[in-house]
Amino acid sequence: MFTGIIEELGTVDNIRLLLDSAELTVRANKVLEGTVIGDSIAVNGVCLTVVRLGSREFTVDVMAETLHKTNLAELKRGSPVNLERALQLQTRLGGHLVSGHVDGVGCISRIEPVGIARVYEISAPPLLLPYILPKGSVAIDGISLTVVEVTEELFSVSLIPHTSKETTLGGKGIGDKVNLETDLIGKYVARFLTHSHERNESKKSDLTLDFLAQNGFL
Repeated sequence: MFTGIIEELGTVDNIRLLLDSAELTVRANKVLEGTVIGDSIAVNGVCLTVVRLGSREFTVDVMAETLHKTNLAELKRGSPVNLERALQLQTRLGGHLVSGHVDGVGCISRIEPVGIARVYEISAPPLLLPYILPKGSVAIDGISLTVVEVTEELFSVSLIPHTSKETTLGGKGIGDKVNLETDLIGKYVARFLTHSHERNESKKSDLTLDFLAQNGFL
């Protein structure tokens, strides 16, 4: 579990694409402190397990499913990446609960300066938009951000200068793809309500006038 508060920008040292997976090595500093093999690090919002560790870099394996559903396959040597270690119980939750399991990939469609901020409009897969709410939280490449507006095709977020400077979003442009993870609690609530409705509908369909008549109630 993560918070969406990026600890540092790492740099891809090497990415080796295999037949159905990839091996990613990232140069970093801060996230290596206290990290051991087997620990989780979010790379652009994707929870990955450290399999090798050096004094200035770590290596992770990326499975085919992850390559297919995230933007990690587009990384190349020298690409900057957002990094965050898994949270500890005593960590301040400055962002929101982020699982590191990407729901889909969006695309930056517009960037507009507004005062000191930069507003990004991002198109998202239709299945994700119902889980993105104005003033709610969304993780973009692992960055916890507050949603400004939502339409039928896209949503917008606003970045303060610090976020633009300290994360990969500040260097991205129109047409660039980003990993999206919608609010974890919202997904569970939606799932619960959907299944509750289905169960109620199922119960209603069993109780008919014919059933009541056959059993002596009418």
